[in-house]
Amino acid sequence: MKYFSLLLLAASAFAQAPRKLTLQEAEALAVQQHPQIAGAHLQTQAAGQVIRETRSAYYPQLSASATAVGAVDNSRIAAGFLNAPNVLNRAAAGVSLQQLVTDFGRTSHLVESSKLHEQSQESGEVTARASVLLEVDRAYFRALRAQAVVKTAEETVTARQLVVDQVTALFQSALKSQLDVSFASVNLSEAKLLLSTAENEVQEAFTDLSNALGMNGPQTFDLAEAVVAAAPEPDATGLIQQALQQRPELSGLRLDRDAALQFAQAERALVRPVVSGAAAAGGVPAHDSNLHGRYAAAGINVTIPVFNGSLFAARRSEAELRAQAAAERLHDAENRVAHDVNVAWLNANNAYQRIGLTDQLLAQANLALDLAQSRYDLGLSSIVELGQAQLNKTSAEIQHLTSRYDFQLQSANLKFQMGLLR
Repeated sequence: MKYFSLLLLAASAFAQAPRKLTLQEAEALAVQQHPQIAGAHLQTQAAGQVIRETRSAYYPQLSASATAVGAVDNSRIAAGFLNAPNVLNRAAAGVSLQQLVTDFGRTSHLVESSKLHEQSQESGEVTARASVLLEVDRAYFRALRAQAVVKTAEETVTARQLVVDQVTALFQSALKSQLDVSFASVNLSEAKLLLSTAENEVQEAFTDLSNALGMNGPQTFDLAEAVVAAAPEPDATGLIQQALQQRPELSGLRLDRDAALQFAQAERALVRPVVSGAAAAGGVPAHDSNLHGRYAAAGINVTIPVFNGSLFAARRSEAELRAQAAAERLHDAENRVAHDVNVAWLNANNAYQRIGLTDQLLAQANLALDLAQSRYDLGLSSIVELGQAQLNKTSAEIQHLTSRYDFQLQSANLKFQMGLLR
């Protein structure tokens, strides 16, 4: 029984172990299960059905009918416009066929417009995937940064606890004052506060990462370190040109513009004739003596628009104006992309420079702490100077480690702005 209980405890501990995860695995997991990506894919599939709907005008429209009528003898329909047809007893069944012969390009323009719209939806799907991947990368690096801060905070607590123990022992030996013990205790409390805040930030980061992965609840992870991004390019001009070519939302807007132009062409074709054919055939097994036992007919119909209160002209103008508006939206988006890429490049470049600067800052802080510790041990300085040196070192360590992850964050954002996250 005892052995069985130990097995249950071991199994429970194993089940609660954090899930190991690399950045590539996190991105692949988000692509598989994030609802935003799934929704965008469904929108693309729906747009594909619109092509089938529009193309259906090319094919014959075949329908079957069955009719039974009981009528008053020698009666006619006398009300309703100009028709007064006979109403006869009958029971019949037949089929009717309609086929578009030509509408002089209107349907072809509508089909092409729907194809372009589907391609635009595909670009929207790529955009949704890129946005999700950016959120995954951001949450991943924030979690790594928070974990690194926790580790630094734990080391700080350990170091300051050692100082408190030393100063307390010296106070008990009447070599240091109570003031020294109080200052050392304050520094220790600040370190513990830093640790508590850092641990909370880790949980927040894991919650954000779980949400970015498309999970319906927070989970903890054992995150692997990611490969450090390369230094940014010395100039943003080439990056902007690359982004204008590769950003999926720009591709989508170009396709939307082209789709609007095709639709405008279709609306211009409204004034052209429409030629269609129709045929019907069937049998009348029960019928009045005035009717034959079967029927069949076929014909060609030409519809020529003459006047409709300028409806077609207004529809054409509306479509052309919407196409122009789509072109202006594309132009505006290109300007915003150029701006966003330039800002992302500046931020990434600044973050890369901060890595070297924080290296120097940490080296100086370590040297200052060593000197302050030596001076304090020799009785040449107060606990205040030592505490300030400890604070400076902790701050430098946090800035040093956060600068590396900030550079990773800014590099991920730059990749997104350039259209490289897909």
